[in-house]
Amino acid sequence: MAQVLEFKLPDLGEGLTEAEIVRWLVNVGDVVAIDQPVVEVETAKAMVEVPCPYGGVVTARFGEEGTELPVGAPLLTVAVGSGTAPEPDGDGGGSGNVLVGYGTSEAPARRRRVRATAAGGPAGQPAPAVPAPAPAPVAAPAATAAPGTGPVPVISPLVRRLARDNDLDLRQLAGSGPDGLILRADVEGALRARTAPAPAAQEPSARVSAGSPVRDGVRIPLKGVRGAVADKLSRSRREIPDATCWVDADATELMRARAAMNAAGASRISLIALLARICAAALARHPELNSYVDTEAREVVRLDEVHLGFAAQTERGLVVPVVRDAHARDAESLTAEFARLTEAARTGTLTPAELTGGTFTLNNYGVFGVDGSTPIINHPEAAMLGVGRIVPKPWVHEGELAVRQVVQLSLTFDHRVCDGGTAGGFLRYVADCVEQPAVLLRTL
Repeated sequence: MAQVLEFKLPDLGEGLTEAEIVRWLVNVGDVVAIDQPVVEVETAKAMVEVPCPYGGVVTARFGEEGTELPVGAPLLTVAVGSGTAPEPDGDGGGSGNVLVGYGTSEAPARRRRVRATAAGGPAGQPAPAVPAPAPAPVAAPAATAAPGTGPVPVISPLVRRLARDNDLDLRQLAGSGPDGLILRADVEGALRARTAPAPAAQEPSARVSAGSPVRDGVRIPLKGVRGAVADKLSRSRREIPDATCWVDADATELMRARAAMNAAGASRISLIALLARICAAALARHPELNSYVDTEAREVVRLDEVHLGFAAQTERGLVVPVVRDAHARDAESLTAEFARLTEAARTGTLTPAELTGGTFTLNNYGVFGVDGSTPIINHPEAAMLGVGRIVPKPWVHEGELAVRQVVQLSLTFDHRVCDGGTAGGFLRYVADCVEQPAVLLRTL
């Protein structure tokens, strides 16, 4: 006889406490194999597919697409056992993998059997291994419904808790989700409206600006990756007293060196890989910039390894993948790793581990066609090197005016970890390596 096991949203690691359902990969009634991905969720770090540790028939799903669920909330139930799908070796409980590399290493401790209803057996007996029909959609109640009556179209326990903590009656809301489902954004909007001051009375003519009536703008929730980036940038601005210095450099010789490398080798070397190699060499000479500030202990913590982050713009917002141990990699290894992480960023398959733990960031904003920038430091790091576009410009070379490939380099740094002399020394060394790549031979 089959038993019905409940699979909950697993711990996704890195301190993540919730995730939004982006897309269901299975339907009620589908047969799933052990460790088959069943749902795609978006966390504050990345988009990930969640595999189910059980094999069998999906009997129920919890949460519509667009719903946010806290870690530990039920995702789906699966009927496992005779007549469903092959069971794993051992006690038949599942693979125990849940989401490899995301903070879980064993199967959920709690399992529950589906209680028989009026159409099933007596209470307390296991229900037959028959797929349960999908629950009928709940219509959104009218805004005038009396408090305390009628069903509430809300699935996420996070939404219920948010409303309960703020004494908000969910029955007074009309949900914006599918079939009137009340989402977290609906509750937050109601709370903002409740605390917002009442607008002053206006004459009709006061609502006309430049000949057009005032209209409400489009509201875009700051959640998922965009919300996490917004929080991190805001924290950086609040906590880090940053400063920026910059210098123009003649990159002609660096471009020639790269062309020679690519002509001589089977694999091509990317420009960002060469810049990363230069960064690692500069950080070895100026370790103050490969650090972070422990505000509680009032200490600057210098780090030995260079885990180099790089800014990548994607359709889902700005992400900063991290190249581990950049100081120990050669140009070919750096090129391959940058390419792999960039592709993962574009497809939304970066893992939380690949988005955290950076010690220094390289920001190549030249790809956007701009020369300079004063970026916000990637908290809690201490510095960021910015690289503008490389363009032909008039330049005095060996005492004569010539057209050279010129780039603007900038360093934004935490003034708590070093003074302008150290920052200037770092940036000058980087510029020297760009202008004379042979300088790097000292560190190879």
